[in-house]
Amino acid sequence: MSWLRFVGVRLAGAVVMALCVSTLVFLLLHVIPGDAVEVMLGEHAAPADRAALRARLGLDRPLGAQWLSFVHGLAQGDFGHSLVDGRPVAELLAMHFPYTLGLAASALALACVVALPLGIGAARRRGGRLDRLLDALTLIGLSVPSFVLGPLLIVVFAVGLRWLPVSGADDARSIVLPAVCLALGLTAVLARMTRASLLEVARERYILAARARGLTEWRITLRHAGPNAALPVVTVLGLQLGGLLGGAVVTEIVFAWPGLGQLAIEAIERRDYPVVQGCVLLASLCYIAINVAVDLSARALDPRLEASA
Repeated sequence: MSWLRFVGVRLAGAVVMALCVSTLVFLLLHVIPGDAVEVMLGEHAAPADRAALRARLGLDRPLGAQWLSFVHGLAQGDFGHSLVDGRPVAELLAMHFPYTLGLAASALALACVVALPLGIGAARRRGGRLDRLLDALTLIGLSVPSFVLGPLLIVVFAVGLRWLPVSGADDARSIVLPAVCLALGLTAVLARMTRASLLEVARERYILAARARGLTEWRITLRHAGPNAALPVVTVLGLQLGGLLGGAVVTEIVFAWPGLGQLAIEAIERRDYPVVQGCVLLASLCYIAINVAVDLSARALDPRLEASA
């Protein structure tokens, strides 16, 4: 399969997936308990007022017609309007999403800075102190949830040592604690994957041949083993980034970070269904886009995938 055809197939699949996700998000308004009209007018509103508002919102039309209008609006960048204050959902998303994106990017950068050298060092000295340290970090990173780690970080570094702000995003240093909280689990997964991938590549014949030529271990690792071990690491990295964009809700709540998760929780509490739809849809579209980028990166990193396609 040629490169252009591969890209076309992946993009077409992404469009189909985005359409399916948007359909599920649209149905969210019709299957969850509660009535959007009652949220806006109150439970004691007159039936005539409810009927008039339902007609103005288009909720009295057939479900298929509502879905077509919903998809047509999404194609034009229209996510609807908030039921609480009437503001465009796209405006709210544009206001909060950069905070989530910045938090995810900071956590990802921090995890890469720590995990990649740690994984490489643990692979080069299997069974050594660094390898045992990685085992301990993996155990802690995968077993301590964000709602436990977050308050611990606040108590130690914000309340006790007073080095960093407790919560919010008013100070440039405010991103440090939530980024560390998100990065710990990602660091454990990424370092473990880097170690495992390098150890698997180390058994290949070309690595033995490089050692026979007298190349140093660092040169073998960085120039020969590293590029060939990068494929599973990049795959995990992309999937984890998608998880960070869509799953940072707990961390944002703990640190009062004004991101997409915070907006979604507030919208759920107020039964502001269009805003919930917008948050879920944006997170899902980001995840789909990241998966496509990971597929294209994997194809570029490993030419064997083109031969087997």
